[in-house]
Amino acid sequence: MGRRVRDVMTPQVLTVDEQAPFKEIVALMDECRISALPVLDEKGRVVGIVSEADLLLKEEFPEGPAGGRLLQGRRQREERAKAAGDTAVELMTAPAVTIGPDATVTEAARLLHRHGIKRLPVVDPAGPLLGIVSRADLLKVFLRADAEIAQEIRQQVLLRAMWVNPDTIVVDVSPADQSCSRVRRRI
Repeated sequence: MGRRVRDVMTPQVLTVDEQAPFKEIVALMDECRISALPVLDEKGRVVGIVSEADLLLKEEFPEGPAGGRLLQGRRQREERAKAAGDTAVELMTAPAVTIGPDATVTEAARLLHRHGIKRLPVVDPAGPLLGIVSRADLLKVFLRADAEIAQEIRQQVLLRAMWVNPDTIVVDVSPADQSCSRVRRRI
């Protein structure tokens, strides 16, 4: 209901600076089992994100920008230029799509969906990186205990939104059928 990004984000974020070399980025992603890193400028502000998809362009376009066709689209030119990059600032997707800590989980989900991305750096209004929120972080709101959900309904819906004394209404939260025994079709 009223869940905010600050409630679900991961506050410890591995980052790289703009001059981080390609191999260092790949090694850090591999070692830490992550798929993207925010790129920070000298003031600690997020300027972009370098992801596995960005790095794979080196494999897709090994010949770099010179190997392109005469009549190629802007996107393909940008991807070829990125493939020739050697540092985070040359490899990253910029500008980064970011979100503030007070945004709702719903707003974060919409941003992820609209931009077709998997994570959002969470930034303070003054600019510094506070954390990161991923699709998986947003889905965790559905894993809360039934008692926690019932309490939130009492407080957020009944008391704050409807101005009803929550002690006068019984709130019963029960899980949906979570059976995995459904018959599966063979394809």
